[in-house]
Amino acid sequence: MPNRESAAEICPVETTLAVIGGKWKPVILWRLSEGALRSAQLKAAIPGITQRVFTHQLRELEADGVIAREVVAGAPPAVTYRLTVLGESLGPVLAVMSDWGKAHPDLGRATSDASSK
Repeated sequence: MPNRESAAEICPVETTLAVIGGKWKPVILWRLSEGALRSAQLKAAIPGITQRVFTHQLRELEADGVIAREVVAGAPPAVTYRLTVLGESLGPVLAVMSDWGKAHPDLGRATSDASSK
């Protein structure tokens, strides 16, 4: 029987991308790296994301254990999201991504412009 290595064993970057990959997950994590936010505050800080996608991304991040959801009692009750310890460990990864984006601000615009046409 052939030895099948997992994607993580072949390329650990795949594991990272499985958790933070996509258009909105890094943005959500970046916003939460500044501190816990209520759901409405977090969504307002991410222009362009639809409610459906926002909810889906939050559920995936929660299932992967990088964010925690807390229902705060009140009238009406509020939902707050924060990074877990595992999520906080992504801080250096997000910082490097941010630095790279700042160093190359014009990259990605061609892709964004082409997809919006």
